Order: sequence, then C-alpha cells, then structure tokens
Amino acid sequence: MNNIYESHADLCKVFSNPIRLEILNLLRDREMSVSELIAKTKLSQANISQHLAIMKYKGIVISRRNGKNIHYKLTNPKIISAFDIIREVISQRLKVRQ
Repeated sequence: MNNIYESHADLCKVFSNPIRLEILNLLRDREMSVSELIAKTKLSQANISQHLAIMKYKGIVISRRNGKNIHYKLTNPKIISAFDIIREVISQRLKVRQ
C-alpha cells in the first residue's frame, strides 16, 4: 500500500471523534490555552489533555508554554478547510434526506 494512503487514513482518525472535532473548531481562528478549552467544552482537563496529545502526535496542533499555561494552535489552516468541506457534505446529505 502507498504510504500516502496510510498517512491520509491516519490523519483522518482525528476527524473520527466528536470531541476532537469540537477542539478543531474552537482552534479555527486562534490559539487557546487548555483552561480556555476546558471552559468552552465543559470537559475535564484529563479528557481535553488526552485529545490534545493525540492531535499533537498526529501533527494537527502544536503547543507552547507560557508560565503555567499551555497554549495550542493548529499547525496548518488547511485543516479547517478539510473540516469545513466535510461539514458541507454532511449538511447537503441531510438536506437531501428531508
């Protein structure tokens, strides 16, 4: 199998979890700290941190430390383009079903 397909499938795993999708959407316009993400999602620090670790490992986000706070941002704005295209396809499918 071609490595590009394996890499593609591996990256798409990030899009297979609703919590990670919410985090992606929150990070679409700006960098956010873990505490800001916790406040917006109402999830525990452990849960948010677990998902951010996966996203960081997959190369979706990068982090920087500022004192006690860790801030995350997307590595590439094209990730949001992919996110938006998938949402458009879903929205169109739902309209057809109605």
